[in-house]
Amino acid sequence: MAKILVVGGTRFFGIPMVNALIEAGHDVTIATRGNAEILFVDKVRHIIVDRNNPEQVKEKLGGIYFDCIIDKVAYSSNDVKHLMDYVSCGRYILMSSCSVYTKFHSNIYENEFDPFSYELKWMDRIADYDEGKRQAECAAAQIYNRMPLTFVRYPVVMGPNDYTGRLKFYVDHIRKEIPMFIDDLNQRLSFIHEDEAGRFISHLVDYSVDGAVNGSSKGSISISELISMIENLTGKKAIFSENGDAAPYNGYMDDMTLNTDLADKTGFDFSNINSWIEDFIAYHVN
Repeated sequence: MAKILVVGGTRFFGIPMVNALIEAGHDVTIATRGNAEILFVDKVRHIIVDRNNPEQVKEKLGGIYFDCIIDKVAYSSNDVKHLMDYVSCGRYILMSSCSVYTKFHSNIYENEFDPFSYELKWMDRIADYDEGKRQAECAAAQIYNRMPLTFVRYPVVMGPNDYTGRLKFYVDHIRKEIPMFIDDLNQRLSFIHEDEAGRFISHLVDYSVDGAVNGSSKGSISISELISMIENLTGKKAIFSENGDAAPYNGYMDDMTLNTDLADKTGFDFSNINSWIEDFIAYHVN
């Protein structure tokens, strides 16, 4: 049993992550701003704290040791600083993103972004999500490296609790016959289901990785294949137009698939995307 602090974790794939930690018998404390419902309130400790208020972090969490901190909501270097200046732990797991990679292509390896050598800039949260995540990793790697660090990098996460509405955009536009602008129908993308995204982070508490680790479902899917599945399930044809609404998965400029050899070595078994993607689309269609 490990004593674990989860910062965030009340939404999306944080829910299966915390459930997996509880099922593994860990002693879990959740730190949030208190704005979201805690579904597992009777099974965890809950501390209400604003990580952007250093004095409050010091008051609520200062001097407490955790075997592991899982930071789900670090979006800048200052986010990391405001927490790690006052809390001590045996391992720090930072929920990062594939967005840290500066060039997308097929089979991206973890060493294609190195937070130990990238220039660190102290900043609050900014509109540039990609750079914010890079700076969060850099702060941990270059300043708060007194304990082992793990940076978890996922592609697009899908699941019933996804609040981003990205897949729903495609389903709604095809079902309602609303024109879409899609910049590349043939690009292939990696995805991961929210359940596996949560369980893999829980898995890393016991099967640790030092440094960055990619996580993704096996295989990839093209935008055209995604569109075809939606068309088959809705009985409608997609309408494409340069003047249509810009689709959420635009802008990649190339394939974006992740190599998961390192994650596979931990013994975690990622499912194949084809085993769940159509069922998930049907969930939205229905």
